[in-house]
Amino acid sequence: MERVLDCAGRALDLSRPCVMGILNVTPDSFSDGGDFVGADAAIAHALAMQAAGAAIIDVGGESTRPGSQGVSVAEELARVIPVLEALSQVVNVPLSVDTSKPEVMLAAWRAGAGLINDVMALRRDGALEAAKQTGLPICLMHMQGTPQTMQQRPHYTDVVGEVRAFLRSRIAAASQAGIDSNQLILDPGFGFGKTDPHNAALLAGLSQLTDLGPPVLAGLSRKSLVGRVLGRDMPDRLAGSVAAAALATRNGARIIRAHDVAETLDAVRLTDYVMSAADAVPFEQG
Repeated sequence: MERVLDCAGRALDLSRPCVMGILNVTPDSFSDGGDFVGADAAIAHALAMQAAGAAIIDVGGESTRPGSQGVSVAEELARVIPVLEALSQVVNVPLSVDTSKPEVMLAAWRAGAGLINDVMALRRDGALEAAKQTGLPICLMHMQGTPQTMQQRPHYTDVVGEVRAFLRSRIAAASQAGIDSNQLILDPGFGFGKTDPHNAALLAGLSQLTDLGPPVLAGLSRKSLVGRVLGRDMPDRLAGSVAAAALATRNGARIIRAHDVAETLDAVRLTDYVMSAADAVPFEQG
């Protein structure tokens, strides 16, 4: 796939799979809540992720973990805008804003964000219009329900088919709003209204989403799937997260969203190398 996204003047090269580093400036995110709330800590972590090879850094000011209650527009702006303004001066890679609020999208764009990562897939009132106004690339994610309700008995008849149909409908909605499909990224939303078998089916069937056209982002880092399947608490989920990243890369994901950038990038690069080498070797019949 030869595709380079223009993220407010900074290039996100998706000709090879890459890693998106997670920077949560929240007190209550499921894995690293409170670790990077201060601007100095956030900047230091972003610089460390860039040095480790992150191709883009995703800044989030509102936790979307299961059961989270959300924050006001004012609170989210207070968390993310100073960080984006500071980071835009010191990092070289594109910055993403993890938000579903149109007011935050617009303010983040003006503060230096180059991509919108929306767990609601531009379904909030005004989100399509705000995203169109920015002209930025947008990641559309699938979620069944809301963060408050999504893990209360999620149900699908065909999880891959239903997620595919939803993402296809959001591509159409974006197009109708004047957003070019070449500006879109798709995220199946691992852990957002899915059981462990649902997540596993999505991971195994990821190629059915990549054929929609836009590049696919996979976010499995440190998630409950890894913890439950392997019996690992939060501090011990690195190996499982890296394995999931390799599987997602093998099945077609172009962006792997991760907390542990260096380790994840090793897995992504090795997986991509093996796949590329295998494709280059001609088949010989004995």
